[in-house]
Amino acid sequence: MPGDVNRDLRAARRADTEVRIVEAATELFVERGYVATTLADVAKRAGVGARTVYVRFATKAALLQRCLDVAIAGDHHRVAVPDRDWFQQAMNAPTAQERIARMAGISRQLMDRTGSLLQVAQQAEAVEPEIAERAQAARAMTHQAIGGFFRKLAADGLMSDENVDWVAETGAVLGQAETYLLLTRTTGWSVEEYESWLAETWTRLVGTHS
Repeated sequence: MPGDVNRDLRAARRADTEVRIVEAATELFVERGYVATTLADVAKRAGVGARTVYVRFATKAALLQRCLDVAIAGDHHRVAVPDRDWFQQAMNAPTAQERIARMAGISRQLMDRTGSLLQVAQQAEAVEPEIAERAQAARAMTHQAIGGFFRKLAADGLMSDENVDWVAETGAVLGQAETYLLLTRTTGWSVEEYESWLAETWTRLVGTHS
């Protein structure tokens, strides 16, 4: 029993340390950008030793990716977005209108949490092959998840299956992070306005093929 307690305490301390590191790194990446932020800076901001950061995150790219993962998920649990309860609720709501509203709401929350970090990641792609590779993988996952959302609408009889692939592809592009970043840069919209636009556009997209 004492051994179990000690292991639990050590695990809790490790988890707390990671939270502090990720929070500090997120702040610094947003404040200074990717290139100007160092792991030593992160350690100082987090109040931990530099070696602690290096042990947990061998590279700055790995640390940025962890910051993005936490921001996207909204917590530090290592559960993929498609496996989250709130994502599954959006996928299985009883009506097309409710599904679209829920999915647009999820997109708003994700962009609200990650918008500033996504801009940092775009900068990092130019200098970090690891970030560029992971960013492309993330785009592919988003494309698959949102495309699957529309294909499931058709499979469940909530939209026409005519041109379903085109609807899925188009809807997935609309839901990409780059679309959000471009819209906010060119329109000055808030995340709430983005959510309304996305819900209405997806609804019109589905409606033209219902």
